[in-house]
Amino acid sequence: MHLQAEIAQQPAVIERLLNDGRADTEAAAAAIRDFDPPFVCIAARGTSDNAGCYAQYLYGHALRLPVMLATPSLHTVYEKPADLSKALVIGISQSGKAEDVRAVLTDARRGGALTLAITNFDDSPLAQAAELHLPLRAEREFSVAATKTYTAQLTVIAMLASALANEQKRWDALAALPGLARETLRHCERIADWTERYRYSDKLVTLGRGFNYATAREISLKVKELTYIASEGYSEADFRHGPIAAIDRGHPVILVAPQGKTLAGMADMTKDLNERDAETLIISNDEDLLRAGTQALPIPAVPEWLSPILSVMPGQVYAMQQALARGYEVDNPRGLSKVTITE
Repeated sequence: MHLQAEIAQQPAVIERLLNDGRADTEAAAAAIRDFDPPFVCIAARGTSDNAGCYAQYLYGHALRLPVMLATPSLHTVYEKPADLSKALVIGISQSGKAEDVRAVLTDARRGGALTLAITNFDDSPLAQAAELHLPLRAEREFSVAATKTYTAQLTVIAMLASALANEQKRWDALAALPGLARETLRHCERIADWTERYRYSDKLVTLGRGFNYATAREISLKVKELTYIASEGYSEADFRHGPIAAIDRGHPVILVAPQGKTLAGMADMTKDLNERDAETLIISNDEDLLRAGTQALPIPAVPEWLSPILSVMPGQVYAMQQALARGYEVDNPRGLSKVTITE
């Protein structure tokens, strides 16, 4: 089973990136400093779009850089690209074959933007279209559902933030990630013991906020891809503006709530959901909150800005275990292919 193996490979991929990718990252950071962009634009699709969401929060928080997500259809369908001439434009794609993402970088580079690709393949069209390329170093990913390439994308994004911030303490925090990822996956082994409880559920909500809004979106996507159920990922703040009305007794809700600035709000949301008799599945490193949930999915202590790299792993394992419990093919979900070409 490729998916299980690739989930297990994530600590090694992160370690390889940190060991082999720092020089490339520092060189890219130097080029970005020379260009001095006033804002960043990120083009991506699917899982990679969730990595872009993480970058929105991280680059705003660490670098005070505003980050927008691109509108690729303006480049391909409407042929009216935005003026990105002063921007750092980042294209994120596991395969590097997303044609509309490549079009954004091509148009932006032609207009004078600085372009950077984050892909798993040096010879991919996206990598070739950009001035700068940061490889994921994840080796081939066989399973259709992206796991190790997603956490590799987050790690590259975090490494670039650390290089641009020029703060050693950030690199020191990154250095601990491989060991923390291994610890996270050891905690995930217990998920198989209770996943049968949700075998017949046909709905799921995932919630996060701040850095982990991306995590909520990505876990929801993995559950949809692998189990074919109606799963939605929300910001905890947005969820209060209407969608919470849909929650009733027994409704499974995954809350991504590590220690940090968003913990209090997520704890309050857990209380509200428990009062509605929802099934609360808590991904956290806060012991009190873990005890408050129906199911606990613990992760180790980590700075909040790095927590999405760890907090997505229990969600990956949950989605895989649900697919197995339902008798689905986890490596090749129906109707999906490893490379999706959108134009």
